[in-house]
Amino acid sequence: MNCRIGCGACCIALSISSPISGMPNGKPAGIRCIHLTIDNRCLIHSKHEKPVVCSNLRPTIEMCGQTFEEAYTYLEHLELYTAP
Repeated sequence: MNCRIGCGACCIALSISSPISGMPNGKPAGIRCIHLTIDNRCLIHSKHEKPVVCSNLRPTIEMCGQTFEEAYTYLEHLELYTAP
């Protein structure tokens, strides 16, 4: 499955514990990544500085749902259940 263009739910809902260019302390859950454009496209998706967690995340029908809201809700629950 490919990402739904303009969704960006994973770039907002999930936390990133590793440093990112422009976000040296990572990214907290629920905070928009600074590399996400206004139309919800990732500016570093195809670049080597993309965090490992982003590279390893693979879209699935269950995770992405049919809408941004469905994806965000799923990812928010995933974040809550996997947070240390």
